[in-house]
Amino acid sequence: MSELLKLVDSLEVRLLSVIERLEEKVQINKQLTKELALKEEKNKQQDAILVDWEEKYEALKLTSSMLGSEDYKRETKLKINALIREIDHCITQLSK
Repeated sequence: MSELLKLVDSLEVRLLSVIERLEEKVQINKQLTKELALKEEKNKQQDAILVDWEEKYEALKLTSSMLGSEDYKRETKLKINALIREIDHCITQLSK
């Protein structure tokens, strides 16, 4: 019978050790989840900043070409033509 008690005690010690390690892993997982959420939020903010700068860059290119810069004339003409087509489409839709 004492052999059985030793076995049960040993099993209990191992089980407590496993539970303790599990709790540590759960805490680490919670911490990593929080860190991931913070990194994702920072990434979203940086993406928004990047989009803003890209829009500013495109506006600057358009402005530069309208002021006579030869570098972006083709792009400006294409953009103007696209805007004209869009306006024509809107006029067509309104006239129906």
